[in-house]
Amino acid sequence: MTDRQTTVLDARAMDRALRRMADEIVELNEGTDGLIIVGIQRRGVQLAARIVGSIRDREGVEVPSGALDITLYRDDLQTVGPRPVVGPTNLPWAIDGKHVVIVDDVLYTGRTIRAALDELADFGRPRRIALAVLIDRGGRELPIQPDVVGKTVEIGRTQRVDVLVSELDGRDAVVIAAKTSA
Repeated sequence: MTDRQTTVLDARAMDRALRRMADEIVELNEGTDGLIIVGIQRRGVQLAARIVGSIRDREGVEVPSGALDITLYRDDLQTVGPRPVVGPTNLPWAIDGKHVVIVDDVLYTGRTIRAALDELADFGRPRRIALAVLIDRGGRELPIQPDVVGKTVEIGRTQRVDVLVSELDGRDAVVIAAKTSA
């Protein structure tokens, strides 16, 4: 692959994937009772909100949702720099005994999800935690697998997956590009 970007999901395909993921989450939970959907900052929060909206449209129920910022739970925090940017964690509901679905944009090594699990443990003990990701790119370093996947892509370590959401980026798309050396 060259330095050019390759679009793997355009806005319409991304919307279809998120609607399908919403249906799979409801099936996995056998309904919406006791379900809480939590997005990982940044783009997981926007994706989670869309999934919650799709469930509301199809099931007529407003599923509680929240946001996690896993920055301070990262195992590589020392490499982030002296002043990491920390976003809000917002879990306004008790998660004890609930079915919590963590939503993230891209699953790669599994380290972000490990950090999210550590943070969730500080808020209580859910009955079950499931993982929903828009893109599974492989390359796991930890034994973490998603329960719900929008799309699986196979790419090399010299490439990256960028999930763009209109709320932050002005458009919806998933693109593959060459990693830039920093």
